[in-house]
Amino acid sequence: MKFKPLHDRVVIEPMEQEEKTAGGIIVPDTAKEKPMQGKVLAVGPGARGEDGTLQPPDVKKGDTILYGKYSGTEVKIDDKELLIMRESDIMGVLT
Repeated sequence: MKFKPLHDRVVIEPMEQEEKTAGGIIVPDTAKEKPMQGKVLAVGPGARGEDGTLQPPDVKKGDTILYGKYSGTEVKIDDKELLIMRESDIMGVLT
């Protein structure tokens, strides 16, 4: 299935967190925090401004981004856990 986000929405694949701490302790699944980094898989055409003009998004497909811990809506597409969120929920692009 193909999915194309509308307006200023972005589809993100969350990155898995490390299973070990810096000290070598293995973290069980129940104690893991939600990931806050992800890879952009698809981007909508952009939001409409007050005057009706299309404002292109700042992120693009393939960018690695940082987002809020509880941002977005979790969906499952083709057996992949993905997030769909507005571009305004993204904090920044990691370079």
